[in-house]
Amino acid sequence: MINKIGKVTLYVQDQEAAKDFWINKVGFVLKYEMAMGPNAKWIEVGPSESEFTTLVLYSKSSMEQHKPEKVAHPSVLFSTNDVESAYKQMQDNGVKVDEMLRMPFGTMFSFYDQDGNDYILREDK
Repeated sequence: MINKIGKVTLYVQDQEAAKDFWINKVGFVLKYEMAMGPNAKWIEVGPSESEFTTLVLYSKSSMEQHKPEKVAHPSVLFSTNDVESAYKQMQDNGVKVDEMLRMPFGTMFSFYDQDGNDYILREDK
């Protein structure tokens, strides 16, 4: 039935600021961008050109006009093979990060985007 996660939509205040954050601070690539009228775009970013799963950076104000209950922030957990390097790189890029958590089930940390939304990055081995 379902075999992949296709897209996760993030509702953002400023699409250009969100695009800048994910591309220039987190290191994602722009996968797709298309105008959706005069004040909004469809923007997708992902960890690499070959990665199937993407984040859709959708205008929060546009969605609030149609379905205000949909704009709650999702819980998104990202994976990495080297959490220590990713932590340092995000710090160097000016990303707000919490302390590293070393748990029996994995090492991880929370980081925050341009709107203050939090995400988790966990090392998979």
